[in-house]
Amino acid sequence: MINTAALLDWFDSAERPLPWRRPGTSAWGVLLSEVMSQQTPVARVAPVWEEWMQRWPTPADFAAASRAEVLRAWGKLGYPRRALRLWECAQAIGEKPVPSDVEKLLKLPGIGDYTARAVACFHYKRNVPVVDTNVRRVYARAVDGRFLQPQPSKKELSAVEKLLPPENGPRFSAALMELGALVCTAKAPNCEGCPLREGCAWQLAGCPQPSEAELSKAKKRVQKFQGTDRQVRGLILDVLRGADAPVPKSKIDVVWPDAAQRSRALASLLDDGLAEQDSQGLFHLPH
Repeated sequence: MINTAALLDWFDSAERPLPWRRPGTSAWGVLLSEVMSQQTPVARVAPVWEEWMQRWPTPADFAAASRAEVLRAWGKLGYPRRALRLWECAQAIGEKPVPSDVEKLLKLPGIGDYTARAVACFHYKRNVPVVDTNVRRVYARAVDGRFLQPQPSKKELSAVEKLLPPENGPRFSAALMELGALVCTAKAPNCEGCPLREGCAWQLAGCPQPSEAELSKAKKRVQKFQGTDRQVRGLILDVLRGADAPVPKSKIDVVWPDAAQRSRALASLLDDGLAEQDSQGLFHLPH
């Protein structure tokens, strides 16, 4: 099970000095960090977050930027639709404070259940469960005795909520997430250095390994990147971000040899509002 005191003691010494954890970070800064960090390593996120907070310290500042500026600043963080959804979120917030209530946060564009709970918990110190893949993995091992975490489900929120201590709940949530990121990792957990080892259900069960079927299913859930439409979309966006003026299709055609895949990727960028075509047939970032 989860030894709260042991986990918090470990976190006191192991907590990473991430820039958005600095005292005084605004709710907007926390929201921004959570959206940027989805499916992206924090080492890549940190310098971009610093730049954005200097450039756009409030939602109103960010809402005044053009979509082209936003996409250029997003760079290679991946999943650039997140950048435009953040821009839409900032438009909705405007000069108002970032909401502190989960339900109100969920009404903002682009803000899902995880992000809403993370902002409420880590900035506003609401004792609400925050479940990402790291927490899901720690729970699966320490509580359920399984090496692999299951697919996300609504039930996990109530399960994790039962673990939250009445005091220091938000710090407990951050520690649980940090443990999954640093110690209870997906492929090679450092059980020797884990503060929960003595009560861990997976350890007590003799560290049972997943079956071949479970491993196969887990591998299928891992998203590849090389050769996918996502990669081609990124290459096309690189061209548009680096251009000072609209570009002809010939500039795009050179980035990928497969014409059908290239055409499909370009069409999806246009559909998603990440690129536009003018009356001359030239392509550019949205204004």
